[in-house]
Amino acid sequence: MDSRSAGVLRRYALVGAATGLLFRADGAIPRLQAPPPAEEGFFHSLVLAAVERTRHTVRYDPAYVRIPYPGGDVPASTGVCTDEVIRAYRAVGIDLQKEVHEDMLANPGLYPRRWTARQGIGDRTDTNIDHRRVPNLMVFFGRKGQQLPIRAAADAYRPGDLVTWDLGRGITHIGIVVDQKAPGSARYQIVHNIGAGPRMEDVLFQWKIIGHYRYAGRVSP
Repeated sequence: MDSRSAGVLRRYALVGAATGLLFRADGAIPRLQAPPPAEEGFFHSLVLAAVERTRHTVRYDPAYVRIPYPGGDVPASTGVCTDEVIRAYRAVGIDLQKEVHEDMLANPGLYPRRWTARQGIGDRTDTNIDHRRVPNLMVFFGRKGQQLPIRAAADAYRPGDLVTWDLGRGITHIGIVVDQKAPGSARYQIVHNIGAGPRMEDVLFQWKIIGHYRYAGRVSP
């Protein structure tokens, strides 16, 4: 192999590392590195669980409620945006109440202090509310899952992705990307609850995106 060919292969290797393409040393045609089948199956199940949530009637209610731990939930007829994410994950066997609590206990300094507990009880964790706060979920998903780029292109967001938004005036929001596209659009729709209960809507770019994650219930490599 001459020096020019070696340089080309080195450049291919750098591209492959950045894009997920695998190149053989002999210069063979690259192939796309596919996600593990089990992980793809997980996100398919998560999307089904999220869509199923749209069949429920839920009154938007952000009130603080004492709930059991682990496996606790506010009354089924009430909830906010985070509760729909929590319920979808719980339907596929992941208890975000427990996972967020354990990570906050182990790494309290990584979570925003304003959102670490109910007002008035100091810096202690609170299993009733910590996992129901969008800023805490953003830290958790960024640590334990994949923190993905925020882009203006609709095809950057895949079914099973989690998206968070800034609604203004310090209000944040979260939803799950599902596998049904808006009529006449290339955008996948979002299952979320912004006040009218769980809905599937074309709102991906409705507000300023501040977080984009993918979480399969384990630490990503």
